[in-house]
Amino acid sequence: MTTRFQQAFQGIERPFAWLDLDALDDNIATVQQACGQKKIRIATKSIRSVEVLQYLQQHLSNITGFMTFTAAESIFLLQRNFDDVLLGYPVMEDMAVRQLLHYVKEGRTVTFMVDRCEQVAFLEKIGAELDVKVSICIDINLSTDFKVLYFGTKRSSLDSLESITPFLTYIKQQSHIEVVGVMGYEAQIAGVGNRPANAIKGRLIDFMQTQAKKQVTQFRRLAIAHVKAYFPRLRFVNGGGTGSMTYTVEQKEVTEMTVGSAFYAPALFDQFAHLQLSKAAGFALRITRKPAPNIVVCHGGGYPASGAMANDRYPVFYEPTYFSFLRLEGAGEVQTPIKVKGKTLTIGDTIYFRHAKAGELCERFQTLHGIRQDEYVGSFATYRGDGQCFL
Repeated sequence: MTTRFQQAFQGIERPFAWLDLDALDDNIATVQQACGQKKIRIATKSIRSVEVLQYLQQHLSNITGFMTFTAAESIFLLQRNFDDVLLGYPVMEDMAVRQLLHYVKEGRTVTFMVDRCEQVAFLEKIGAELDVKVSICIDINLSTDFKVLYFGTKRSSLDSLESITPFLTYIKQQSHIEVVGVMGYEAQIAGVGNRPANAIKGRLIDFMQTQAKKQVTQFRRLAIAHVKAYFPRLRFVNGGGTGSMTYTVEQKEVTEMTVGSAFYAPALFDQFAHLQLSKAAGFALRITRKPAPNIVVCHGGGYPASGAMANDRYPVFYEPTYFSFLRLEGAGEVQTPIKVKGKTLTIGDTIYFRHAKAGELCERFQTLHGIRQDEYVGSFATYRGDGQCFL
């Protein structure tokens, strides 16, 4: 399976990160079809490369903008002529927000995420000082509380109409705040795979997601209607993620869907039974030791993903049939021992991997080396390659 990689990347020093443009194009087509007529907002944290973002911008016909993850990253992208930036998370950084609002004065579109009065008061103060209207998006909490289990993410505090009402009343009193959007992210559907290694756990997740979809659909529609009673001229309602595209596209109140991980198709999304994505990004390590006939050692490899620590946060092998990590060592900081079965490898050979999460791969490498068909097609700078580190 990796023969074409070996040929195309023959002259590249290991370790390196790779980007399969054929697979990326397949994933773009999959996303386009799954999202239908909905607008697509690209989650930049899952891409972390200006050049790849530009590539997506050129090849997606219904892109509406970008969901960024920090104020500094938003400034960085605005400086590179990207526009319609929705900060996916509340920010409380004074200097960065002031700089972003100067871009707003120049006619650029920047929207801030909020779910608490303290965040709104912070933005109102700076907006008043600069005499500029601050556009905000209200983040509602769509997590499902089964009482014995909280299914979703602990992020927004707006989890009921009772909690939303005083928040909307408070916003109404601000003179430099404009509500332009609402986001309802169904994390328990979009980010939780229903095909884990444990089959019993998979059936439980399937059941909980079925129940969660009913509650998410009902609450989001009620919440959007409630917000519109106070602020009828919303510009967008944002929802979804890679794992929930087929569900979210059917939600009439949602006008745009956020997608990011689908383009690289990292290993965590192998656990989604309904997703048919192509392996588009990963990294390559050189074999530098062979301590036993069936054991090789690669230089590097300790690139775990964020989140609750578990086996699914490890990188995975591009060809999993032939390789496995050693239980007592895993993926190591500077070297990784690997058990080999059914394949003959020697010192100097290369093993190809995929990261568990999408954009985090780019924090480890300055460049993504591109392949199309069997040929090397050049490199794409990551944020790191551009000298940037945002979180």
